Amino acid sequence: MPEERLDDTKREETSAEVAATPGRWARLKRWLAAHHLTLMTLPDTPHSIALGSAIGMFFGFTPLFGLKTLLSIVGAWLCKGNKIAAFISVTLHDIILPFWPAIFLWEYRMGMWVLYGRVPQRPGFSHVALVDYMEWTTFLTLGRPLLVGSLFFALPAAILVYFGLRGVLIRAHAKNAGK
Repeated sequence: MPEERLDDTKREETSAEVAATPGRWARLKRWLAAHHLTLMTLPDTPHSIALGSAIGMFFGFTPLFGLKTLLSIVGAWLCKGNKIAAFISVTLHDIILPFWPAIFLWEYRMGMWVLYGRVPQRPGFSHVALVDYMEWTTFLTLGRPLLVGSLFFALPAAILVYFGLRGVLIRAHAKNAGK
């Protein structure tokens, strides 16, 4: 009997801990709200903030691991976009991390179709060892279709982010100017 009581107590504590810690959706909502407020309060023009966010979104879809953040900041600087907005947008892709294998598969297939006019039944990267991914020859054979295919996701996402965020920012700035 005392052992059963200990197990019941342990179950109650676990359920209390689960109730006390916010769920994944609550954390995601809080993170998005914090970054949404960061974008809304940046001291820049709506065009510059939206352009920086669109550039970050564009580079977020590319398979250039380790270079995405740097390229988005440099791209925002060259296009006179907001660099902070570019940084926030490129890191926004970490939220969809569980979906990246599927996204990369679709990018690879789209790239193979555009470059070679065929869609392979099995992806070519299943035969490559993990060590070989760090060599340039592997990037040229596997990375080229991924890079070309990523344009089919990156360009529409960047266009949607630019016009959507620009409209929201213009309305927010007009509302704040009216007060």
